[in-house]
Amino acid sequence: MGDAMINGAHIVLETLHRLGVTDFFGYPGGAVIPIYDEIYKYPKLNHYFARHEQGAAHEADGYARATGKCGVCLATSGPGATNLVTGLMTAHMDSVPVLAITGQVGCALLGKDAFQESDIVGITMPITKNNYLVKSVRDLPRILREAYYIATTGRPGPVLVDIPKDVQLTEITRKEFDRLYEEPFELEGYESNYKGHPKQVKKAAKVLKTAKRPLIIAGAGVLKGRASAELLELAERMRIPVTNTLLGLGSFPGEHELFLGMLGMHGTAAANFATDEADVVLAAGIRFDDRIAGNPDAFCKNATIIHIDIDPAEIEKNRKVDVPIVGDVKQVLQSLNKELGLSANASKDGAKEALKTSHEAWLAQVGAWKEEYALRYNKQPDGTLPPQQVLAELNDLLKGDAIIVTDVGQHQMWAAQYFTYSTPNSIVTSGGAGTMGFGLPAAIGAQVGMPERKVVLVVGDGGFQMTAHELMLIKQYKLPVKIALLNNSYLGMVRQWQELFNDKRYSYVDLSCNPDFQTLAAAYGVRSVKIEGETDLKAKLKAALDADEGMLIECVVAREENVYPMIPAGMTVADMRGKEGVADDVE
Repeated sequence: MGDAMINGAHIVLETLHRLGVTDFFGYPGGAVIPIYDEIYKYPKLNHYFARHEQGAAHEADGYARATGKCGVCLATSGPGATNLVTGLMTAHMDSVPVLAITGQVGCALLGKDAFQESDIVGITMPITKNNYLVKSVRDLPRILREAYYIATTGRPGPVLVDIPKDVQLTEITRKEFDRLYEEPFELEGYESNYKGHPKQVKKAAKVLKTAKRPLIIAGAGVLKGRASAELLELAERMRIPVTNTLLGLGSFPGEHELFLGMLGMHGTAAANFATDEADVVLAAGIRFDDRIAGNPDAFCKNATIIHIDIDPAEIEKNRKVDVPIVGDVKQVLQSLNKELGLSANASKDGAKEALKTSHEAWLAQVGAWKEEYALRYNKQPDGTLPPQQVLAELNDLLKGDAIIVTDVGQHQMWAAQYFTYSTPNSIVTSGGAGTMGFGLPAAIGAQVGMPERKVVLVVGDGGFQMTAHELMLIKQYKLPVKIALLNNSYLGMVRQWQELFNDKRYSYVDLSCNPDFQTLAAAYGVRSVKIEGETDLKAKLKAALDADEGMLIECVVAREENVYPMIPAGMTVADMRGKEGVADDVE
């Protein structure tokens, strides 16, 4: 067996298997026929046949977000490879580990505009963490291992490996492959500082100890660093309120008394008021992006800011900070908790009691904000379903025991507001890129990766139509994904902005000519139900959620409902509209 010959295509699959990959998503084409020929006879990996390469990229992304592992997708050269671009950009913006493998024309044809040739390495350079063009089959094992390592370490991100067809077909002995696979590799200049500088940790501890109005802002870095336990210990022992960015939801229990909800443009009033009034802010694994800090100079304007991030490029990129700490969030929080004395002095039964703090008045204030500005929504005079009610009822039925996947738009913000995220990786959503069409394939990827969990997709009628073809995977692979389609016959978020900032000039946002979604689902062999009013809403939702197969749940909702609270772009907390979740002029 040691002298048996294997080709580059087989090496791709065997290397993925040895790296621990079990599932991947792809679409065949001429430049990857050798790989698909090997897939045909390789039982160690599960291949899921996407219906569009963009779908494959989002499926790998959703898989990665739900499992915490690396997602893998495969596409052919030229248009197959370029169809991955939106998905790779989406993963790149949110630091998601994805390994994209593309076929390429033969090495002798590179640069000659051959059929289905594209410079995918050049095209994806700005939207990947790294990428490779493989020119020798003997480089393939090392490059694939490097690519996987880079995608999954430090600040995660997508990596692309482009493999010419002749490299896929070139053979070497299995014995040589085994030797090449075991060879160590070095990545010069690729280092991550995981521990955090001890002096900065001490300084952060000193600042926190003297805080009168402390606040923790927890972002996606807490989830990627698996630091939720350390975050919870810090917040509970120091009695510090916590707010999440959109991508940080689930890093802190949503039902916890110290939790203020999401902050930012469509965050809760309590969370946003807290950022405005806090005297110390611990920002863990966040980017201070424009959706939370519309006016960076005025964001947390009264606070001493401690910023923890594994990527030094994020330190002071958007907001000046007082105590920067470059390092892995988990390790830095462990060091910080130790410096604060939180990891010791447990009571006799092992429980760790809250320390005495000097900010009881602050806790009372944020508690009052939570009560006074609790989110609410108005019933519609004509009996039409409020979209918020659908999500509130779903949340009540699911009781936090589900992975919620969203597309992008108004429904995404309502899902952030009205669902309770109690555990890490319980929300899968496109943040930085805001990619419409992400939801359905991402939900499919999440369900493949977490087959024992209930996966519920919340999607609008606009985004759903962008990747509706991926419905076929729900039928083909018998995936029990539940799709809550909020149909308001508008591109809702764009319409909201046109209403508020363009004098209701609704330019090309009306989707009244939507297809019959029930018929569409039936064409793909997916069961569906349509809900058009409050009558038996909860019962119908429960029946759909309890079904042992995939379901499309179309909910016809109020057409011109807006998402509140809202801080207009580039503005501050002082400019917040609709603090309770409804328009300010509504009684």
